[in-house]
Amino acid sequence: MAMDLAQLVGALSEQSTPDGDGGRLRLPTERALVDSLEISRGALREQLSILEHLGFLDRTQGRGSYLTAPGTGFLQLYFDLAGQLGHLSQPQFRDAREILETALAEAAARRATADDVDALRALVDEMVRATTTGEHGAALEADLDFHRRLCDIVGNPVFSMLHDALSHALRSELVERRERAGQVPLPPGRSLVIDTVHYGIVEAIDGRDAEGARAAMRRHFEVWSSFTDASAHEAVRPCTASDQ
Repeated sequence: MAMDLAQLVGALSEQSTPDGDGGRLRLPTERALVDSLEISRGALREQLSILEHLGFLDRTQGRGSYLTAPGTGFLQLYFDLAGQLGHLSQPQFRDAREILETALAEAAARRATADDVDALRALVDEMVRATTTGEHGAALEADLDFHRRLCDIVGNPVFSMLHDALSHALRSELVERRERAGQVPLPPGRSLVIDTVHYGIVEAIDGRDAEGARAAMRRHFEVWSSFTDASAHEAVRPCTASDQ
């Protein structure tokens, strides 16, 4: 009979040995697992294939099979399926990302080094430069890298996985908004507020102002959510205190 996957992972980990390579666990042979788990070879192979597809198992011909922690792809797959099946909606993804990013900004203000602040500011500079020159793909990547850098500063892999999965779920929406930004004419010396608003987050983090970082991140999401209805006059202006 087949086993529950969680139960199977527990049984496999008990019978595995540390590999010494990134925390992986080396599994016994299929024959040994069939005997110890009292499961048919066909059922075992089927469930091992599922674990491999989900990212919990690494199998290499001639080197054996290893239990390993799945990467972000596992959560991305779940979000993709949940969205397609109607269990999770885009507004729910947006709300979750805003809550997460606000908490990350606050934590980053307490943990960031001077080098971290310089890297964040450079990414905002790149957003502004790329948008100004019409390189909207580069602006998007700089935007994503900015928020990913906040995760790196906080240093909690749980947050990093959630951030990457939520960004994946919302990527098409982010691309669409960046494309819309590309349709806004930029007079000389002007920048889009969706870019410059990030400077406020950087300044709060630089000042170790945790509450200010939360407020700046909330302001960032307010600007992004209103951008769909913003006129060119509202969206294009110098970076001011109200953007920060």
